[in-house]
Amino acid sequence: MKFIETPSPNFDDRSLPVTMVVLHYTGMQDGASAIARLRDPEAKVSSHYLVEEDGTVLRMVAEEKRAWHAGRSHWRGVEDVNSASIGIEIVNPGHEFGYRPFPPEQIASVVALVAEIKDRHEITRGNIVGHSDIAPTRKRDPGELFPWHELARRRLALPRPTKNLMDPGWTEGGFCLALERFGYDVENRMAATMAFQRRFRPELVDGEVDAECRCILLALLLPKPMGDD
Repeated sequence: MKFIETPSPNFDDRSLPVTMVVLHYTGMQDGASAIARLRDPEAKVSSHYLVEEDGTVLRMVAEEKRAWHAGRSHWRGVEDVNSASIGIEIVNPGHEFGYRPFPPEQIASVVALVAEIKDRHEITRGNIVGHSDIAPTRKRDPGELFPWHELARRRLALPRPTKNLMDPGWTEGGFCLALERFGYDVENRMAATMAFQRRFRPELVDGEVDAECRCILLALLLPKPMGDD
């Protein structure tokens, strides 16, 4: 895959092997502003890659280095997500500046990039996540408009379960425990529920634990014949 080398000084050394990919939107008014911030030493933020709306891919930090994209976060027991992940910023103004659908050419580049990273580091589909998954109290990106199904149908992310769904009848507390088992930080139950909905039930993100949410989560937790790879 071709990249435009656009180095950022904002990185340090990893302390963990790469086991995750974290997808973000830039959440700024335009791509140029996002690139400038990701390269600003004073900002102390960065990502390994940035994908522009026309599909152009910028490489900003080498994969062997620890970029500063995740912030305070947690996923499946990992607290230093920056050390364990590759961060991809996707140019989109986000909820604060006019959130809009991601162009097809941009998503095509994201798909190709994630595929290469997944293969290179042998990352499981369950560890290809959004920023809101790892930091539910702070972040909403890449948001409910991100087409996770485009990654899922290529086995690059977990699909939304749709068949043979069963309602386990969990209480809210039981649902919270199941969310934690799946990988979420559930210190804030509503925030974790909304992050789960953005990822797996994006048409209704209300923080309410209903039968559909329980069914989806149970299906995700049940053993799969092909595993989680």
